[in-house]
Amino acid sequence: MSRIGKLPITVPAGVAVTIGDDNVITLKGPKGELSQHVSGGMKIEVKDGVLTVERPNDEKESRSLHGLYRSLLNNMVIGVSEGFRKELELVGVGYRVNNNGQVIELSLGYTHSIFMELPKEVKVETKMERNKNPLILLESCDKQLLGQVCAKIRSFRKPEPYKGKGVRFVGEQVRRKSGKTASK
Repeated sequence: MSRIGKLPITVPAGVAVTIGDDNVITLKGPKGELSQHVSGGMKIEVKDGVLTVERPNDEKESRSLHGLYRSLLNNMVIGVSEGFRKELELVGVGYRVNNNGQVIELSLGYTHSIFMELPKEVKVETKMERNKNPLILLESCDKQLLGQVCAKIRSFRKPEPYKGKGVRFVGEQVRRKSGKTASK
């Protein structure tokens, strides 16, 4: 039995769970609305504010999907009730960030600025303070979408190991290399 799949999910007050036809689960909460199609014959039950996922048999495919769908539904419950938040910092001389609505402008040492339009589900805020690295604060109820947006922003200038410059998560440790050593 899957250890993750058999754990129950407690649904907090203020979150509405609806199970539609074709196993489409929709969650509505204060932070937004998310829906997920559950395949593989999984049975989803909601009783007394507890969401459980049960698999139909012990075949390999059913066992692999059991924990996956439980984790996806748990992330949806957390997302619509509390939301997810990621913080990126730009480390480097002259690196700047600006946002105008859902469009962010990144100056990362290239000849031109990079403009990126974010999905409407992601809320963005930028901070530029004197003598501190510029910050990008991203917030969303969809964990997967938030991760994709962060990965895209990070791909414009990944942290390099020699000077540590680039776009990184706040608190992330970049493994540094020593570089060239002088002979003698």
